[in-house]
Amino acid sequence: MISCVAIDDEPMALDVIELYCADCDLVELKATFRDPLKAMAYLKREKVDLIFLDINMPEMSGMQLAQTLSPAPMIIFTTAYSHYAVESYNLNAVDYLLKPIVFERFQIAINKAAKAASLQNSDNNDDTTVYLKSGSQTYPVKRNEILYLEKDGNYMTVHLKNKNILIRENMSSVFELVPATDFIRVHKSYVIAIKHVTMIEAQQLTVGGEKIPIGNSYRDLLRARLRIP
Repeated sequence: MISCVAIDDEPMALDVIELYCADCDLVELKATFRDPLKAMAYLKREKVDLIFLDINMPEMSGMQLAQTLSPAPMIIFTTAYSHYAVESYNLNAVDYLLKPIVFERFQIAINKAAKAASLQNSDNNDDTTVYLKSGSQTYPVKRNEILYLEKDGNYMTVHLKNKNILIRENMSSVFELVPATDFIRVHKSYVIAIKHVTMIEAQQLTVGGEKIPIGNSYRDLLRARLRIP
């Protein structure tokens, strides 16, 4: 069971989330909030697995709230504006629900969260194996051996210590492959394993001896995630 809260300044939007959660066996809604500051205070006291988070709110936007959470629960953004989609995925969101939210789309988002939660739970074992399909070949790889992932057109290169594997994957679903608890997007083309970072500079960081650029739109999130002053 995935524990969750919903944060939205619109009462009707919260009613929809509450109704859908009641009809879904995978989630348990712990609380709802119209005030993001009250939600922050609650999240400092209580641990939840998932947040349904509106983007446009008074006093503090959902994007700003998401960047204050460390460690961050899974996040499903909810909004009436489609142009926030890219920015939401930059924050490692599990999904992005466009209002008005229909139940079928809500279920898809919950299934994604359940899969991500399963990845996070299994990753407690450093020997967790992920199977990477490259053409007609499939490679079993220990997830803790993945250094970083690099976008390569419609494909992605998974960089390991001793080899690289090209797979058909895109950035929007990368956190279904690796857990967002241990990996972070630092550039439009790169997702890196936090544990393998050996040096951080203003414009780049080093992972496995390779220099990885830090995109301007990812810098603040990276600093907050790694607690860099």
